[in-house]
Amino acid sequence: MGSDLSKQAPNLVVWLLLLAMPLWLPAVGGYVELGSRVVVLGLAAMALNFLLGYTGVLSFGHAAYFGLGAYGAGMTIRYLVPSTGLGIVIGMLAGTFAAAVIGPLIVRLRGVYFAMVTIAFGQVFYFIAFRWSNVTGGDDGLLNWTRQPLDFVVAKVDILHNPNAFYYFVLAIFAISVGVMAWLLRSPFGRTLIAIRENERRARFLGIPVDRHIWMSWVISCCFVSIAGALYALLNNFVDPRALYWTQSGDFVIMAVLGGMRSFWGPLIGAAIFVLLQDYLSSQTQNWMSFVGLFFVLVVLFFPRGILGAIRRKVA
Repeated sequence: MGSDLSKQAPNLVVWLLLLAMPLWLPAVGGYVELGSRVVVLGLAAMALNFLLGYTGVLSFGHAAYFGLGAYGAGMTIRYLVPSTGLGIVIGMLAGTFAAAVIGPLIVRLRGVYFAMVTIAFGQVFYFIAFRWSNVTGGDDGLLNWTRQPLDFVVAKVDILHNPNAFYYFVLAIFAISVGVMAWLLRSPFGRTLIAIRENERRARFLGIPVDRHIWMSWVISCCFVSIAGALYALLNNFVDPRALYWTQSGDFVIMAVLGGMRSFWGPLIGAAIFVLLQDYLSSQTQNWMSFVGLFFVLVVLFFPRGILGAIRRKVA
């Protein structure tokens, strides 16, 4: 009983901090929208970590599916149906479909070749969004739309313009998403992904269809990152081509590495550190990325398992 409680303690701490964030974040100089940003980007980093940390495959192209989710939500609300829920669903489907189509073209590649090809495909979507200005708004971004009231068929509830209500809306979708990811990772499928990460050659000798499992991991990862993209667009009531640019993928990788790639909550912790540092340092200096980069280098040098990995090592 005691060991079960000790195993669940980190989960309880994380959820208590998330549930109470609108209460304690303003008390330490933050604001509720910053908490929403942490949760959204935390979901994106955890989605990337599904592929990177648990399958052992590095992608620098996840911004493409993050951006497709964002544009899918924004364009649905502006051009099709003014529905927040439908916008999230279409954004998720857009990113997932693109990943499912591209996946078979890249799953046989490994290492730096896989990473470079994901960047190449991602840049294709970036330039489409940048050039198709009469639809996407080009460099100015997609304007003249906003998140809509929640439609429950029998009634519409207009609460999402309230920062606290929107935070808990985002947190509810985050909870469902990470619950599904946790369930998948505890399943035989998740154990197979870890086996591929640890020794791909041995997994092939055991008869595991490695390429198929990597494709499935890729699609699942891109599905969740597209959900994060849709939420990101709703958070800002705006989306522009920078959401698709490869440097956004680099931010997700930094978040995952900062917190700890091979831990479930590590990327969320990394996202919180990254977002809070970005918010504070950008208000102090235009060279804030230099300080974030220096911090990242120090973490990689002295805490190669990330912040959460270092904490676990100290506790153990």
